Amino acid sequence: MRAPILRFAEFTDDWEETTLENLAEVERGKFSVRPRNDPRYFGGEMPFVQTGDVTGSDMYLKGYSQTLNADGIKVSKVFPADTILITIAANIGDTTITQYAVACPDSVVAIQAKKDLANTIFLKNLIDLQKENLDSQATQNAQKNINLQVLKPLQLIAPSKAEQTKIATFLSVVDEKISQLSQKLHLLGQYKQGMMQKLFSQQIRFKADDGSEFGEWEERKLSDICLKIKDGTHFSPKTIEVGDYKYLTSKNVKNGYLDFSNLEFVNAEDHKKIYSSCDVKFGDVLLTKDGTIGQCCVNTLTEEFSLLSSVAFLRLKTQFNNYFLYHLLVSDFGQREINGVIAGQALKRITLTKINNFKFMFPCFEEQTKIANFLSAIDQKIDVVSEQLEQAKLWKKGLLQQMFV
Repeated sequence: MRAPILRFAEFTDDWEETTLENLAEVERGKFSVRPRNDPRYFGGEMPFVQTGDVTGSDMYLKGYSQTLNADGIKVSKVFPADTILITIAANIGDTTITQYAVACPDSVVAIQAKKDLANTIFLKNLIDLQKENLDSQATQNAQKNINLQVLKPLQLIAPSKAEQTKIATFLSVVDEKISQLSQKLHLLGQYKQGMMQKLFSQQIRFKADDGSEFGEWEERKLSDICLKIKDGTHFSPKTIEVGDYKYLTSKNVKNGYLDFSNLEFVNAEDHKKIYSSCDVKFGDVLLTKDGTIGQCCVNTLTEEFSLLSSVAFLRLKTQFNNYFLYHLLVSDFGQREINGVIAGQALKRITLTKINNFKFMFPCFEEQTKIANFLSAIDQKIDVVSEQLEQAKLWKKGLLQQMFV
């Protein structure tokens, strides 16, 4: 019997093997003008949905990067609302559903469910389960891609239209919860950015616990507020998958946290050599200075670890708050300072000299602490919602594995 593990009780018929072209009209977009940035065809009313607009992370299309005018529509192809769009180049197999008419280039394929055979939402989820399969069939040219000869005969297993609709209705509720969490996360991020702008520009000021005003902010170089500003080893040691000491590089430093998903280790002898000149401590501020520049977090590890030169650590004097500096460095104020001194062509970097010379306005320690605590509380809310969102996505992934053959 071809049936899923998890099923609505009223349905007992077997699911049947079919193909995508049996369930839907499959048609490639087009845009016959080269180059595509010709201004004569853009700036109108018709959304022009390109590969980068189809993220695959949302049920419905969130937006579009360009619009076509009347002349642009003539050289493109327009598809109606309730059409599944799937990318066939770059990020192959990303999908979304349109809620309004759109035009598409030839790097996007439109899939319109046959109303008597397929439910659009069910079909999108069914196609999403084929993403790895589609990617494995891509041609390896300058840019990976697939064509209609791969998509149309795509082998699928589907139930009756009635069961599809029941599953789609249930999954729509799950997707709505995911969408709400995504929106909440986005709004919290916007709120934090707005508050950092107001706090670090002094549009908003905290008061002391007794209600009195804090004093004026003072401009300071980072070299003036730090006991030490140092980077890691400039001679890469031999790394091992499991060892005595963690070996952190710029890929492990993200804004707000240390990422251990791709972690390497060094042996005790190499660590001792590195740590003798680069003694990172708990609470030091870590800042990436090579490659992906400007990522920042406070070190939360209590154990010793080795550091590569792509990361600098800043150890503050006692009258300065490390979390205040972290929030300052990831704010627009900090990122502008960092981006203004980036050097290098092939490999972008900032030097320790530049970091030492960064200048920012600092309030007294008590106001720094109030600002840091306020922004860290927002970060905690962001972390909670982010975790809820990931759990919801994992829950949906598990449901798809059980509700589909």
